[in-house]
Amino acid sequence: MNKLFEAFANIFRVPDLRKRLMFTLGLLAVYRLGGHIPTPGINIQRWEEFFSSNAGSIFGFFDLFAGGNIKRLTVFALGIMPYITASIILQLLTVVVPTLEKLQKEGELGRRKITQWTRYLTIILSVLQSFGIAQGLQGMQQGIVINPGIGFVFLTIISLTTGTAFIMWLGEQISERGVGNGMSLIIFTGIVVGLPNAIANIYQHVFTIHDWGAITLIVLIVLMIAVVAFIVLVERGERRIPVQYAKRVVGRRVMGGQSTHMPLKVNAGGVIPVIFASSILAFPQTVAQFPWVKNIGWLTATLKTIQHGEPLYYVLFVAGIIFFCFFYVSIIFNPNEAADNMRKYGGFIPGIRPGRNTADYMNNILTKITVVGGIYLSILCLIPDVMISGIKLNHLPLLGNWIDRVFPRFILEGLGVNFYFGGTSLLIVVGVAMDTINQIEAQLIMRHYEGFTPRSGRIRGRR
Repeated sequence: MNKLFEAFANIFRVPDLRKRLMFTLGLLAVYRLGGHIPTPGINIQRWEEFFSSNAGSIFGFFDLFAGGNIKRLTVFALGIMPYITASIILQLLTVVVPTLEKLQKEGELGRRKITQWTRYLTIILSVLQSFGIAQGLQGMQQGIVINPGIGFVFLTIISLTTGTAFIMWLGEQISERGVGNGMSLIIFTGIVVGLPNAIANIYQHVFTIHDWGAITLIVLIVLMIAVVAFIVLVERGERRIPVQYAKRVVGRRVMGGQSTHMPLKVNAGGVIPVIFASSILAFPQTVAQFPWVKNIGWLTATLKTIQHGEPLYYVLFVAGIIFFCFFYVSIIFNPNEAADNMRKYGGFIPGIRPGRNTADYMNNILTKITVVGGIYLSILCLIPDVMISGIKLNHLPLLGNWIDRVFPRFILEGLGVNFYFGGTSLLIVVGVAMDTINQIEAQLIMRHYEGFTPRSGRIRGRR
């Protein structure tokens, strides 16, 4: 423990690292301050009432990444999602468009060009989304918009687009002049600010309402600690493929001949598969709120079967996570290209022939660990969801009545705990914390200070 406190003290002994850390904290404070500036022309009270009644739809999902700004409908309501969407679109286009693929391989100059295009696409997406939000707010009958009209639409577009551009600028400044990845830290901050409310909610259940006993509190705390430890264990996990490089004689020098390894992450996709699967399943819940949908009986009944907490929802959720794990890994890693590069530099995997056999070997290993990564993400997201709202197994046909009599109520209805660290948010918080500590530790070791774990070596981040 003394080593840990000594490592934190060393952060403030290094002038450059201290300035970077204070700069990061200052910009994150600016981000939180801007999250309390409401969008002009909105009746905030009416909007909060509407949001509370639709918290389980896609609004609640996006509010997670916006740090509560959608619930308050501030100028930062769009959050960082347009930038994330633009980045994912360009990353997907890199596989299809040869020009983007060539730029990505050009090094720093190509990455700067792609970053510039990402900014432009972010602004375009922000304008389109803010226009859709303005039109949607005007179409509501709850009196959310004070003075509807073209002026309100224009003002909403300007406010929300400017807010997103400012958040994007904050994130880039943190990445360049601060500590950690700016965009990830902004999402991290938006999630962590809900921790005091989560603690207050648990305190209310245990000491005020008295509907939770000491055993329930202990089980909840132990389970949360176990989930965090599980995330740290798997996020640091990787499969190392041994690679041997043959000796080459260049003039009078002997080059190569060393042994190394190729690391393949167990969870190479990070939180991206969860975001994709959650956002897709959130759309039906949003569509179910439309008046014309409620008038169609069979469509309403179908949408109810895939609501949050229903067994079919979790089946589709797990299937979506595993599918997007394979989809995302196929984009970021190409076994054929890796095998060709290995052969060009005289490398080979012991016992495997170079070329096609090497690509098949890596593809086989990648398939196995991707399945494990998808199951890991599914378990990670299902445990907190079941704790919050339970899984409605009693709605199953034929077995529903028997399950309702036999199964414990906390499995069917959940604990009702309103803690903000669900599967997606918990993965983001722990992953970003590991990445940030990894960067700080690298700065300390570079200046001949001990890191946070001197005995066990450096902390490995997600990437």
